[in-house]
Amino acid sequence: MAVKLQTIKDIRNYIAGELSGLYPRRESLAIAGLVTEKIFRSGRMALMLRENEPLTGSSYKKRVMSYCRRLTTGEPVQYVLGETGFYNCRIRLNKNVLIPRPETEELADIVIKENRGTEARIIDFGTGSGCLAIALSVNLSSVKVTAIDISKGALKLAARNAAINNADVDFMHADILSESLPGLPMAGIFISNPPYVRESEKKLMRSNVLDFEPGKSLFVPDNDPLRFYRAILNISVEKLNRGGLIYFEINEAMGDSMHDLLEKFGFSEIRIIKDINGKDRFAAGRKTT
Repeated sequence: MAVKLQTIKDIRNYIAGELSGLYPRRESLAIAGLVTEKIFRSGRMALMLRENEPLTGSSYKKRVMSYCRRLTTGEPVQYVLGETGFYNCRIRLNKNVLIPRPETEELADIVIKENRGTEARIIDFGTGSGCLAIALSVNLSSVKVTAIDISKGALKLAARNAAINNADVDFMHADILSESLPGLPMAGIFISNPPYVRESEKKLMRSNVLDFEPGKSLFVPDNDPLRFYRAILNISVEKLNRGGLIYFEINEAMGDSMHDLLEKFGFSEIRIIKDINGKDRFAAGRKTT
């Protein structure tokens, strides 16, 4: 039976219907909305105003079907569309990098609001798509930003994203778990959203995350869940200025452990900050030695 897609509303309802077995209705409609915005290169409100107008031409039908074929496998819509929004920046995505989460946008917001007017150098460890580094560069006009990642593919994409958003970011290929990072500049702010999901927590995660997003950017061993934080704090001994600030996104179960780790490394003004859902999601502190 031929599918009739004569209006934008038809397209949105068709996509949501195709996804009904994978997602709740509300989420299916949200995904369908993102796809229609991409196809017609228009915002949500503008599309709603013309959702019942008859469509001309047929090229959009091939795009709808192509997107649906991928979406119905469980592939996240951000990968299907190849981009997402992050703190008023446009971030291109591919499977070398994680999809930015709302929690990471909250982290960017905290750092930006607490550091208006700063001229510090910021180092973003494990930059991935570059979303954090780019948002900070764009919104803190006087900072210098260095972004580090072990993945050359991620760095290539992050550099492209910086260019798209006119962000001035220096990129560095390095393994933060190595003992030293030659060439790393001194900085006034460290920030990171490193891998922090414990292997045992995989069973709690949705298949569209497990099947499509890079596991090396998500998971850490149960017997050493703070390995990346410890490595970054080791680097902070030499490369973070005295009085410098550190900001982490963390596993909600690791708040107390992160507080203890920051204290062990001589940080003061330590805060474990809750996210919008009331979960321990961020850790911050000031270097005092």
